[in-house]
Amino acid sequence: METICGRFQVRSGPDAWLGCLALVGGCLLGGTELLAADSAQFGSAWTRNMVSSERGLPASFDPATGAQVAWSVPLGTETHSTPVVSGGRIYIGTNNEEPRDPRRTGDRGVLLCLDERDGHLLWQLAVPKREEDPYLDWPKSGMSSTATVEGDRVYVVDNRGVVLCLDAAGLTNGNQGPFVDEAAYLTPRGTNAVGTTVPLQPPDADILWAFDLTRELGIWSHDAAHSSILIHGNHLYLNSGTGVDNTHKVIRTPDAPSLVVLDKRTGAVLATDGLGIAPRIFHCTWSSPSMARLGGRDTLVFAGGDGVVYGFEPLPADFPAPTAGTKPATLHKLWQFDFDPDGPKTEVHRYNGNRAVSPSNIYGMPVLVGGRMYVAGGGDWFWGKNEAWLKCVDPAGDGDLTVRGLQWTYPVNRHSMSTPAVQDGLVYVADSMRVLHCVDAATGARVWTQELGGEVWASPLVADGRVYLGTRRGDFWILSAGREKRVLSTVQLDGPISATAVAANGTLFVATMKRLYALRAETTSGNGRSQ
Repeated sequence: METICGRFQVRSGPDAWLGCLALVGGCLLGGTELLAADSAQFGSAWTRNMVSSERGLPASFDPATGAQVAWSVPLGTETHSTPVVSGGRIYIGTNNEEPRDPRRTGDRGVLLCLDERDGHLLWQLAVPKREEDPYLDWPKSGMSSTATVEGDRVYVVDNRGVVLCLDAAGLTNGNQGPFVDEAAYLTPRGTNAVGTTVPLQPPDADILWAFDLTRELGIWSHDAAHSSILIHGNHLYLNSGTGVDNTHKVIRTPDAPSLVVLDKRTGAVLATDGLGIAPRIFHCTWSSPSMARLGGRDTLVFAGGDGVVYGFEPLPADFPAPTAGTKPATLHKLWQFDFDPDGPKTEVHRYNGNRAVSPSNIYGMPVLVGGRMYVAGGGDWFWGKNEAWLKCVDPAGDGDLTVRGLQWTYPVNRHSMSTPAVQDGLVYVADSMRVLHCVDAATGARVWTQELGGEVWASPLVADGRVYLGTRRGDFWILSAGREKRVLSTVQLDGPISATAVAANGTLFVATMKRLYALRAETTSGNGRSQ
C-alpha cells in the first residue's frame, strides 16, 4: 500500500527508501537519547500515567506580575493539544488565527515547534483544512492531536487525518525525503484554494513520510482528527479517530478500523484491530492506546468507541509490511473488558440525545499501574446518558474480563474526559461536572473531592507532591497530592484550558486556548518574559 500521499512528488530510484531508512535510523530505541527529564509524549512512557518525577515546580504563580513565569508566548485562539517537550523543543498544536507566517494564512491546523528556552518559533506545520464537510475538520479547531517525539523524529496525526513523520530539525538540514512536496501539501486545495503553490522555506516543517488514514483505510474523522501515538519498537500504535457523520446517527464507513499500526520508519500500514468496532461506535474513537507488561507479556490496551477496552498482543519487532494488493494483518486480541455491560449494544444510534439510557464512551486513556488498569468513562458527555464511573480492572489472563477482572467501581458525575493519575496508592481523576476526585487505588473508596467551578476537559497532572489541573472556565488549580486535601492556589488565566499541564526539565508548561506559559519555582516577580 502506498504510504506517500498520491498527489505529491516522491524521490524515485532504487535508493529512495534506503535513504529514508538511513535518516530514521537515529530514532530507533537506544539511538538518540532524550534529555532525562523530557516529556516526549502524552503521559508516562507506555502506561499513560499522568505522573511526573519532576521537582522544584511552582506551588503558585501570577501572570500579572510575572511571578514564577519564566516566559509566555501567544498560540492561536483554540488549543486542544497538550504540549510535549523533547530535545530542547516544545511541540504544541493550535489553530492559525494568530498567523506566524504571512505566507500561510487562513484557517489551518498548526503544529508549532518552539525553543524550550524562551518559546520563540523554530518551525511550524500549517496544514490547510479539509474542504468536504466541516464535521471532518471543524473550523478553527486547529490541530488537536498531541505529538509524540523519539530522537529527531516527530510523529503526529494532523487535522486532515494524515499521520506524519516530521524532522525535529525542520528545514535546517535541508528537505529530507522521501516526501519532498511539502509546498503542495501546505497549499489550500479544492474549491477553497486561494492563489498558487507557495514555495517551501523556513519556518515550514520538513515532512519525511505521510500516511493518509482517510484515503488508505476509510477513516471518517468526526470534528477533528485526535490521537496520541504510542511507539513500541519500530511500530506506531494509534486510534484512528473514526466516528459518526454530521447527523451524529450514522457511521458512513462501517468497515473502517479503530486501531492502526504503522511502521515508524516508512509509514507503511502493518495491522489493524480487525474487530469490526465501527458500527457500534456511539460517537467517535477518542481514546489513544496504552501499553504495559502484564503477566510476563507486553500488552497493548485500547478503549474502543464502543465502550469496550481491549487487550492485544503487540506485533513482533520484525513484522513485515504487507505485500502489494494484500490487506494489513489483524492484531491478536488477548482479552476484552466491557466498561458498561448494561448499556445498549445494538442499534446504538437510536439512543442519540438520550440522557437516561445510552451506550458508554471513553475519552481518556486506560492507565496501567502495579498490574491494574484504571479507566474513566460513561455515557457520552455530548449525546449520551448522565452516568459515568472510574473503574479498576485486573487485566491478567485472556478472554472476557468484564466480570472476573473488575476490582471496583467509583461513580463520577455525568462523564469524565480525563486520563487518571495514579501515585502512592491514590487515583486522581476529574469529571465533566467540575469535580476533582481523589480515590483509594486499592479499594475505590472516596478520599476527597474538590469543586473546581468549571468544566474539565484536561487530565490532572501529579508532580512534585502536587496536583495540577486547568478548567474550561480558565481557572488553574494547584492542590497538594495525598490523603489530606489542601488547595495551594488557583490562578485565573486568559481563557479556557483544554490541554493537560506538562512538567519537564524543572518547568511546568500550562497552555490555555490562547497562550503557553513556562513556569518555574525559582523565577522571581517581574522576571516573566512574554511575546
